[in-house]
Formats: sequence, C-alpha cells, structure tokens
Amino acid sequence: MNLDLLIENITNPALLFFLLGIIAVYLKSDLEIPSNTSKFISLYLLFAIGFKGGQELAHSHFTMDIVWCVVFGILISIAIPIYTFFILKYNFSIENAGAIAAAYGSVSAVTFVTAVSFLEMQSITFSGHMVAVMALMEAPAIIVGVIMIQLFDKNKTTTSKLGPIIKHSFTNGSVLLIIGSLLIGFLASDKGALGIKPFTTDIFKGFLAIFLLDMGIVSGKKLGDFFKSGWFSIAFAILIPLLNGCFIAYASQLVTQDVGNRFVFAILAASASYIAVPAAMKIAVPKANPGIFLPMALAITFPFNITFGMPIYYSIIVGS
Repeated sequence: MNLDLLIENITNPALLFFLLGIIAVYLKSDLEIPSNTSKFISLYLLFAIGFKGGQELAHSHFTMDIVWCVVFGILISIAIPIYTFFILKYNFSIENAGAIAAAYGSVSAVTFVTAVSFLEMQSITFSGHMVAVMALMEAPAIIVGVIMIQLFDKNKTTTSKLGPIIKHSFTNGSVLLIIGSLLIGFLASDKGALGIKPFTTDIFKGFLAIFLLDMGIVSGKKLGDFFKSGWFSIAFAILIPLLNGCFIAYASQLVTQDVGNRFVFAILAASASYIAVPAAMKIAVPKANPGIFLPMALAITFPFNITFGMPIYYSIIVGS
C-alpha cells in the first residue's frame, strides 16, 4: 500500500473531525451534535449523492456494463451473509449470527459517502449507476439473514414473513431517499440541476465533516462496552471487511475496468450497515441483540474502512 496515500487519507479534514469526535468522548466533553441536526445532515448527504448520481446517469448511455454491475452488486450482498453466517453461528446464537451476517452483507450509506470524498481527493469519478447499485444492495442481505435464521433456528422462534421485511428494506428512509434522489436527478434538466448546484456540490464536504464529527462521538460512546465483548467480535469486525474489500477490489475487474466503480464495489463489500439492518432486525428478529452487531459495524468496521481500508482497496485496484 502507498504510504503517502494512507497519510493523505488520514489527514483528510473530514476524517480528522471523526477522530475529534472520539477524542471528545474520552475527554468527557459535552460536545455533541443535536439529533435533529444530525438527521438533517445525513438526509442531505444521501440526497446530494443520489441527485448527482442521477445527473451522471442521465448523461451516460445504457449498456450491458450497467446490468452486469447491478447483478454483481446483488450477488455480493447475497454471498457475504451466507458465508459469514456459517462462521458466526459457532460463536453467537443463531439470531445474532443472522443479524450480524445481514449487517455485513448489507451496505453503509455513510461509508459510501465518505468513499465518494476519497475519490474526489484522487480526482477520480465513478458512474452514476453505482448509486443505484448501492441502494439495491441493502435489501438482499437482510432477506438472506432472516432466511438463514429461519433455516437454522431449531426452536423456530423466528416466524416473520418475508413480505413485510422486503417492503421495509425498500421503504427504509435512507434507501427511499437515495433512490428517489437518483430518479429526480435523472429526470431533472441541466438548467434545473445547475440552479441547485451550490446546495448539492459546493457545501457537500463541509456537511460531511460535521456529520463525521457526530459519527465519531457516537462511535466513541460505543467503543468501551464493545471491547468487553471479546476478541472474536473485534477480529471479525476488522478481518471480514478487509477480506471482502480486498477480494472484490480484485474481482470487480470482471464486470468493469473503471477504477472509480471498482473502488465503490470494494468499499460497499467491506462496509456494514448500522442503520437499515438494525431497524429491520428489530421487526424480523427481536431476539437479536443490537448491542453486538451495531457496535461492530459502527465502532470498529466503519473507522477501519475510512482510515486504512480505503487506501488498501484503492492500491489493489490500481495495481491490478
């Protein structure tokens, strides 16, 4: 891995604000971002990414590459929860194994947003259809996680019907917003899009920095309790995303040669959901403990990916 690339990533202002949030927690500071403000910023980031992706998609020609990218993304979100479930079920209950597997098969929209900032630092673009690929990778992993629990739950305590779970996966606020913004960006005229460019582009990095500050505070609060859960959870939360990201960084050349698209695939495969999956599992598998899979995804995997993971995946892509 290029050491200069790692240093450049770590000194990114947005990432430094994330570290400031963690430091604030350990200093017992009263620094915090109001919950309503944090929610607004997260909605703004998803809106901006979706809209810009729709604009890029409107100016690109539909090809089989787009179809293969969508298929590849869905296959990733199906394969990861299946293989990770069989690793997890020997160390956790069936319910928790399925929930963790679903989280790591699904994707993190916030990690995706941070990855976009990383690509901008490298002056690399990615195709608009990758925003749609990200949105479509949310639901399959959740469905597979629930199915695995139902198949291996000897006591049959999970009887949730898949219909409501599928509906919830696609009507989840973050998924609905990014798909809706993608469609609006696709349909909007160039003149109309130019009118809101200051909002969708110019202030994006500033809002991202504030949002990562909030993520740092949230992560810092969860780290203490999580470290008490044992070495396996920590090792899994680092090694599995690293394995997934490195493998997909290399294998993605089978469906696209675009460096930006391949990087997005890698970071999506390496990310873990801590928004959509906890909400879905609360409905489908109430016995699953969010105190396990939520800190794994947010307090360990997310920081690892945005500090060390992204430079590693990028190095693999440009070297292959």
